Amino acid sequence: MPREIKQNALFIADTHYPHHGDEFLKLLQKLKTKEITPPQLFLMGDIFDLLFGHNSYIQNFSKEAITLLQELSKELELIYLEGNHDFCLKEVFPNIKVYSRDEQPLHFKLNQQDVYLSHGDKYETNFGYNFYSKILRHKITLTLLKTFEKQIIDDRMAKLRVKKICKPFVNYKKRFEKILAHYPKESLIIEGHFHQGLVHKNYISLPSLACQGKVAVVKGEGLEFITL
Repeated sequence: MPREIKQNALFIADTHYPHHGDEFLKLLQKLKTKEITPPQLFLMGDIFDLLFGHNSYIQNFSKEAITLLQELSKELELIYLEGNHDFCLKEVFPNIKVYSRDEQPLHFKLNQQDVYLSHGDKYETNFGYNFYSKILRHKITLTLLKTFEKQIIDDRMAKLRVKKICKPFVNYKKRFEKILAHYPKESLIIEGHFHQGLVHKNYISLPSLACQGKVAVVKGEGLEFITL
């Protein structure tokens, strides 16, 4: 039986903390002080610019946000869909319902509407990307990384710090149409990943908090993009 998405539930996507995530940290603090009180919080992937499990060193870059999420998870229903920048997080967030790429999409109901949630990089990707994603998320790979973890992670974080992540998606309609073909026709599809904040037919491409400065909130039969 699909779970229910509640009215006023909050969707946050692609904050890319810490490099682009000042607004995300402010939002977590507002949740902690109960200035904002959603009944559910959906974290739709790439919340962190780089964070993965089976490694403690990488957590040093995002300690404040990690701690706040761990505290919030004790009093708020959090659903975390892992992205391509944040994965293998179940050990990092034991009280959060964390779903890997392989476990996505998730099937929910919004009133009587079937809704499917995914980070956004599950479908219409090539073999190379899928193979890379599978290997990178394997515990053995991440364990082997520990031998050279500081050098590799420092280098990767330095590159991510200057990466331009906000840009228009020129052919988004063509891509979204292909993704829609993987889902039931009458369902509502909600994904992040593309940093767009667009609605195409029954496909909702969530705004990136890092790029558009917006989140999505459930109102009635759908979502509204808002600034908090």
